[in-house]
Amino acid sequence: MEFNEKANEEVSHMEHGNVDDHVKSDDLARQAAATEHEDTFMQALRKYPKAAMWSVLLSTCIIMEGYDIVLMSSFFAQPAFKERYGSYIASSDSYQITASWQNGLSNAVSVGTIVGAFANGYFTHRYGYRKVLLASLVAITAFIFIPFFATNLPVLLVGEFLCGIPWGVFATMAPSYASEVCPLSLRGYLTVYVNLCWAIGQLISAGVQSGFSEYRTEWGYRIPFAIQWAWPIPLFVILLSAPESPWYFVRRGEYVSAERSMIRLGFDANGGAKQNVAMMIHTNELEKQIDQGTSYWDCFRGVDLRRTEIACMAFAAQPFCGSAMGGTPTYFFEQAGLPSSISFKMSVGGLGLAFVGTVISWYLLHAFGRRTLYLWGLGLLTVILMVVGFVSVGAGDSVEGNYAQATMMLLWLLVYYLTVGPICYAIISETSSTRLRNKSVCLARITYYISQIICNVINPYMLNPTAGDWKGKTGFFWGGCALAFFVWSFFRLPETKGKTFEELDILFSRKIGSRDFSKYRVDAYAEGTEALVLKD
Repeated sequence: MEFNEKANEEVSHMEHGNVDDHVKSDDLARQAAATEHEDTFMQALRKYPKAAMWSVLLSTCIIMEGYDIVLMSSFFAQPAFKERYGSYIASSDSYQITASWQNGLSNAVSVGTIVGAFANGYFTHRYGYRKVLLASLVAITAFIFIPFFATNLPVLLVGEFLCGIPWGVFATMAPSYASEVCPLSLRGYLTVYVNLCWAIGQLISAGVQSGFSEYRTEWGYRIPFAIQWAWPIPLFVILLSAPESPWYFVRRGEYVSAERSMIRLGFDANGGAKQNVAMMIHTNELEKQIDQGTSYWDCFRGVDLRRTEIACMAFAAQPFCGSAMGGTPTYFFEQAGLPSSISFKMSVGGLGLAFVGTVISWYLLHAFGRRTLYLWGLGLLTVILMVVGFVSVGAGDSVEGNYAQATMMLLWLLVYYLTVGPICYAIISETSSTRLRNKSVCLARITYYISQIICNVINPYMLNPTAGDWKGKTGFFWGGCALAFFVWSFFRLPETKGKTFEELDILFSRKIGSRDFSKYRVDAYAEGTEALVLKD
């Protein structure tokens, strides 16, 4: 009690203008910023293993969402599922889930995730990451019962919608939490790890689906649904003791709690914790001077409008650069003319490439930065999708043409998970201001889900044999979309590599051009023009 009163008294002095306290606080903050720039990845990992561990454990919740995303789309190609829920199509002598129901089931998840993401932005700001996360884990455990016992497509649709709500929470919470609990040298790697969790979930899902693809009974799809219960219960037990983000306490003015949280994350109680809390306070006060608000509306005002645009557009590019066709490849492989058993096996191989690509992207992130990887990743995806379209036109329905298209989509998966897929998470967590981060990430993710809904509506009508039956020619459409986002990225996407949050605040507040971010050296503790100097 005495410690709390003394600490709060010190904070009160600092807030009410005590000069010595301000000087001391600025010195501590400057030391923390210098340490963040000096530490290498391995040094930071050795110094702050607890911060990395808690970030990794919370991000593991994303595995559940990645698992289900591939699960439902792969069911569209599974014989047992199609016979149970589909309609017989005489022209193809097979059962099919119609394009409208494919849209409904896919978009039910997306609508649920939009609700969850929006709610997360509100509740996390009010109650913190930990409480909202634990409540979401309880909710997903209950909601899984509905798709597992679904007797028809409408019940399945309701179940997917409800499951989508906690998935929306997990997807928006993980990158925000990772960026807030980890120092600068770990930040990019552990936000990108979120995408690795997606890849792991999708790989597990594809492997499970491949193993049950030949089952002709209801257990061919019920067991894959049931496997989802393997995640939330153990995660709930583990994350009960997870530390709250220190930034959450700083935003609420609870500096003692912030310091305690830093200590639980592995920061030195005698120096590191105090220094980093001082830097957080400095950043928070700097952002207050730029814009006081912390509501969703404030994301669209002043300097934050540009930051929200970058986060939202970077996420919107993911579904529009071909994910609807290549991100869940089993159905595309089948429609391209490959047998179901081969389609499932190639999907497993492709998602294995996704896992490897995300791991390699950690090295590329350090070597090339965010902007370069994201921009030229979009360029390569554009070329691959166009090649798929031309092969489909030139080779028709030949066996060689079908396998060539499938091979190109495997290459698409590798390039996507080397660049656009994982790097997006670093971009959205770094371009948003700290006071609006959770809401900015939620808006970016909502933009992603809306884009995904649009793509999920369009894609089946192009691919489905009961609709457009475009097959590989669908690549022309998604290649054109990827090209449009390439152009946007060239002019609007900044490089955030190696910049602390307060340094990024200054760059954005001074309205530095996106292509010039890397040209400036920033001193967040200098005055006037000295704060921003062109590099030699």
